[in-house]
Amino acid sequence: MTHKRSTTLPRRRLVAGLGAAAVGGLAGCLGGDPRDDSASTGDETNAATTKNGSAIGDADDASATVGMVYALGGLDDRSFNDAANRGIQRARLDHDVAFANEEPTAAPEFQTTQAALSASTDPDYDLICCVGFLQAEGLTAVAGEYPDQRYAIVDSVVDRENVASYVFREHEGSFQAGHLAGLVTSRDVSVGAGSTLPDERTVGFVGGVESDLVRKFEAGYRAGVDHAAVDASVLGAYVGAFDDPESGYAAAAEMYEQGADVVYHAAGGSGLGVFQAAQEHGRYAIGVDSDQSRSNPRYADVILASMVKRVGTAVYDAAERTIDDELGTGETTALGLAEDGVALVYGTSLGPVIPDDVRDALGESGDRIVAGDLSVPSDPAEVGQ
Repeated sequence: MTHKRSTTLPRRRLVAGLGAAAVGGLAGCLGGDPRDDSASTGDETNAATTKNGSAIGDADDASATVGMVYALGGLDDRSFNDAANRGIQRARLDHDVAFANEEPTAAPEFQTTQAALSASTDPDYDLICCVGFLQAEGLTAVAGEYPDQRYAIVDSVVDRENVASYVFREHEGSFQAGHLAGLVTSRDVSVGAGSTLPDERTVGFVGGVESDLVRKFEAGYRAGVDHAAVDASVLGAYVGAFDDPESGYAAAAEMYEQGADVVYHAAGGSGLGVFQAAQEHGRYAIGVDSDQSRSNPRYADVILASMVKRVGTAVYDAAERTIDDELGTGETTALGLAEDGVALVYGTSLGPVIPDDVRDALGESGDRIVAGDLSVPSDPAEVGQ
C-alpha cells in the first residue's frame, strides 16, 4: 500500500509555550539539567532551542531518528511535555539520537501528524513517540495503516503489535501528595510565602480535562488525605483544559477562599494559575509531572512538593530500546513507586523545612505501597470504601 506524505503538517513554529496572551505574567524561568527528568533546562539543550525539527539535522549519522508528537499545550509547559522533551534530549546526549518535535494544537491534528511522520521517507523515522492519552485513538488507526513503523505512546495503551505502551500508576504518587497535604492542613504552619488555617483542615484538587487518567490523580490524592487526616475536607474541580492558567487560577482561588491550605493540581499548564493563586492567598500548592519548584522558581516559596511522573524516563527507554532493537511493541510497561516511575519530590525552597516526622510518615506509607501492604484506589468513588 502506498501512502502519500502530507505537505500541510499542522504544527506550532514559535516558542509559544502556553501562549503569551494566556500566560501573561504567570510563567517562571527555566533552569536545570536535561539529564534530570524532574527539572526543566535553561542551557543550550532547552526545549525552546530544539523546536520542530531543528535537532534533526544529523539524522543520517544518528543512532536512531525519533519523531516526537507532544500533548496539547505544547513545549514550555514546565510540566508534562517538557518532561518528555528532557527524555529525548537525554537520548540525544547519551546515544546521538536525532529527533523532531511536533506540537499539534488541537486533538484532530494528532492523527494527521502521526500519519505524516509515518509516511515520511526523509527522514525515515525509526520511532514515532506520541505523548499523552489523547493520542491513543488516532494512533490506533495510524499504527494499523503503517504496520512496519514502530511507535511508542506515553500515558495510554494502544493495542497494536507495532506500538509500545507506557503507563504510570499516578494514583500511587498522588497518594503521597495527599498524605503530605493532609499532614500539613492538620498543623499550624507558616513558612515561605504561605501559612495554614489548621482549624479549617481543608485541601483542594484541581484537574485539567476530566478523564479516567486524571481521575487516578484525584483518587490517590483523596485517599492520601484520608490516610493522614480522616476529618479533612477535599475540595475538587476540573477546569476542562491543560493550557488555561486563568481557569486554574480561578478554581484554586475559590478553594483558598473556602479555607484550603494546600491545592494539588493535575492540570498541566493550567496549574500555573494554581501557583499564582497560592501566592496571592498566602497558602500552599503541590505541583505535578516535573519538580515545579525548579521549573517555576517564581512560585517556589509556595510549592511544598511535586508529584513527578518520569515521563522522560519512558521516552528515553523507548528511544534506547529502539536503538538496541529491543522495543517492547505490543506490550505495556507500567511505572509506579516501585519502579521509580512516579515519586513525590519536595520543593527546593520549602522542602528543607518540612519536619522529619512528616518525611518519616511519607516514607513509611510509600514503603507500604511498594510492598503491597497499602492499596491505593484509582477511582475517586472507591476512596473511603
